[in-house]
Amino acid sequence: MENIYGFTHYSFFTEMSELAVKHNSFDLSLGLPDFDIDERLTAFLKEAADHDTHHYEPLAGNPLLIENIIAFNAGRFHSISLKMNEVTVIPCATFALYTALRSVLNQGDEVIIIQPSYYTYGPSVVLNGGIPVYYDLDDNFTIDWEIFQKCISEKTKAIIVNSPQNPTGTIWKKDDWNQLYELIKDQEIYLISEEIYDTYCYDGVEHYSSFLHPELKNRTFCIFSFGKMFHTSGWKVSYMLASEDLTAKFRCHQQYISYSANAPAQYALAKYLEVFDSSENRLVMQRKRDIFNEMIASTPLEAIKKAEGSVFQIVNFRNISKTMTDVEFAKWLTVEKKTACLPLSAFYNSRKNSDYIRFSFAKKDEIIIQALEHLQRNL
Repeated sequence: MENIYGFTHYSFFTEMSELAVKHNSFDLSLGLPDFDIDERLTAFLKEAADHDTHHYEPLAGNPLLIENIIAFNAGRFHSISLKMNEVTVIPCATFALYTALRSVLNQGDEVIIIQPSYYTYGPSVVLNGGIPVYYDLDDNFTIDWEIFQKCISEKTKAIIVNSPQNPTGTIWKKDDWNQLYELIKDQEIYLISEEIYDTYCYDGVEHYSSFLHPELKNRTFCIFSFGKMFHTSGWKVSYMLASEDLTAKFRCHQQYISYSANAPAQYALAKYLEVFDSSENRLVMQRKRDIFNEMIASTPLEAIKKAEGSVFQIVNFRNISKTMTDVEFAKWLTVEKKTACLPLSAFYNSRKNSDYIRFSFAKKDEIIIQALEHLQRNL
């Protein structure tokens, strides 16, 4: 099913999850955690109900939450120094992406989207009058900067980057941001940097934000997600970093779309940031990644490269089938082998066939183990 813009309306994401339910399969298809949030966070939300936190917060967000966002970012291994007017509390990352594009695009401007990528990117560009230009990562899911440069034209107005990336788990390093800046420094090109899996970087790698680059910082909308950090996507609270000038442009549009985000949740998140340990968060998810990868190695499925970050692992399935498309294989695995995944082609606008499927390891340990034991026995 397609809408008037030509984009798929009924996504693989919904279809595969419904297939998993219908066939009573282990659902490793979506990044939605199936485990409880921290009890302290629940307690802070209950506390919010007893406070005067039931009206609109300021457009920028709850002042305590902004203060604690600034403190959290200052405390990173790669410390980010922020001013109050560089932080905006938002309902979600998708809202921020759309509104950031609304803030800078004119009709017919081009926006480069690095694929594979999340399915909302292209529609957000089109709905804001822009033209998506797709760049496909190479076979190792890294960027060939010479080829990437050919995507840049006089009409290029923005580039969307996701790091750590969904679905490949690759992470942009300091050198990547330097390379990007060298290509765009002589043009008015903005950066939409979605860094929503920032607390999930593994094997000693520390998240390096686009906002740390001294020149990119002035042209970047840098998006983070409390929903991903704390497994609270239904609370609808995230945050964005941008220069004071870009923040002002963003808020001009924000005030007419959402105004502010969930007030009680903002209070709870502000209090929780004061006790949150991101290193513990990372170690828990890294352990889940390692359980998944150790067990998948005993199946014909091949995880060629461990995810550097995010909560996803892509896996090559060609040892099992040379002929099935990735969509056919994902459906077969879900229905016949009772383990749900997503085809990598779901992350390409062209829906081009691939050799890969994507699993989420943001699940209870016992679910990961049961699903992989099932695949070990049945593949």
